[in-house]
Amino acid sequence: MLLEKCSLRMAAVLSFEKAAIEVGVQTGIKIGHSALHRLVSQKEWSEPIAELSIKETSVDGGKVRVRGQQGEGSQWLDYKAVRLHSSFYAAYFQENESLINFVNNQPLSPLLTCLGDGHDRIWNLINKFNPQGRRREILDWFHLMENLHKVGGSNKRLEPARKLLWEGQVKETIKLFESAGSRQAANFCNYITKHRHRIVNYQLLSEENICSIGSGAVESTVKQIDRRLKISGAQWSLKNISQMLKLRCTYLNELL
Repeated sequence: MLLEKCSLRMAAVLSFEKAAIEVGVQTGIKIGHSALHRLVSQKEWSEPIAELSIKETSVDGGKVRVRGQQGEGSQWLDYKAVRLHSSFYAAYFQENESLINFVNNQPLSPLLTCLGDGHDRIWNLINKFNPQGRRREILDWFHLMENLHKVGGSNKRLEPARKLLWEGQVKETIKLFESAGSRQAANFCNYITKHRHRIVNYQLLSEENICSIGSGAVESTVKQIDRRLKISGAQWSLKNISQMLKLRCTYLNELL
């Protein structure tokens, strides 16, 4: 068991080749990189359950480089990661229902705060969270500001817009841009109209320490996962991605 634990921990951090070398150095037992690969691919993982009620969660997407068929190049495909704030990480490749079930199997608060960026694929997942309770959906403040600054133009318009959005005043923000006449301004107005129910009073939530206003926790999760999946030169076969995501998340959750 100790050898298996050491091997899995090394494989969660290093390439299989380097992990095999490290296991040999630390244990004095020689193990081939192909044996490490088999160990990871055959390992059965149980999903963690939080002990305390989950009040916040956030979802984001990452990319993994997938090996193509012989004679074909590789391609980058999406995976989804979820962070149960103050608790666990999880990530899934082409398994949206598994991600939804992972969240809904947790002890969720009657009011679950859900944070994400502006992509529909994220909110389509969040829309299925906490079916027995309520959701407070919040558009990530920093993502909102990135889109505001894409409008460009004078700070005399952008700064008042920022202040209005900080207070969750969507209608008043749209009025600021009605006379702008640019495509960028029109796109931004469409964007905040689409997400108006997710643009909250960020100032109140922040000052009263009610909940988070940004999805930085899950964005950090994706970066942590990618430290293994995007090791220089790494390419993955479709059948191995899910197992590696489980291994990496188990390691990050300090359950290995």
